[in-house]
Amino acid sequence: MKKLDIIWAALLGIAIWQAIVWVTGAPHYILPSPLRVLNAAIYSYELIAEHSLTTAVEVILGLFIGVALGVVSAIILAMSSLARRLFLPILVFSQAVPVFALAPILTLWFGYGIGSKIIMTVLIIYFPVTSSFHDGLSRTPLGLLDLAKTMGASKWLVMRYIQIPSALPALGSGLRLAAVYAPIGAVIGEWVGSSNGLGYLMLLANGRAKIDLMFATLITLAVFAVLLHALVGKFANFLDAYSRTKR
Repeated sequence: MKKLDIIWAALLGIAIWQAIVWVTGAPHYILPSPLRVLNAAIYSYELIAEHSLTTAVEVILGLFIGVALGVVSAIILAMSSLARRLFLPILVFSQAVPVFALAPILTLWFGYGIGSKIIMTVLIIYFPVTSSFHDGLSRTPLGLLDLAKTMGASKWLVMRYIQIPSALPALGSGLRLAAVYAPIGAVIGEWVGSSNGLGYLMLLANGRAKIDLMFATLITLAVFAVLLHALVGKFANFLDAYSRTKR
């Protein structure tokens, strides 16, 4: 998406938002106008920035850890039939448990600090990364695999020089999903139990009937998610280009 398209989309969204405020006549404690939200963002800039830093740390650390675990898990599953038989059903079953239900348990086990939020972020992105990358590893062209086996290549060499390069576009798709889900995991953890972060600030603003601040915080979170997705998308495009050079 081009930068100009993003700007026009944002302006259109603000215009529709303001039109809804005018047409419905909703009071500011129900639906504040864009100008009121902007004033709240400017007035509470330092407060929002402080909590944004906490959420950003949680998301980025959770993203790195979750992606690393997902990549390693996908490689192990692709190389070992025993691992597939034992852990694939568990991996699929784990997705039947609502992530929201795990947040209170993680808070109980790991406390109200940053640790439980990072673990929550890891859990919510682990499956998309593992599933996408494992699917890519499993779809390596059979001709390349047969040629490698004919030449006597070991299983690890086949994985390193053939399967992983071929599966990088699939990993890129998983990374794009992870970039979208990671902020959700962190905010869910902050909602359940925290004293810092954008999720906590949203609850605090709502409890004090500062709806304009709550909207400003929500928009900050949305902008952060968009920027993170754009950054991860560029890295995913790099992986795709690198994969094409190795084919």
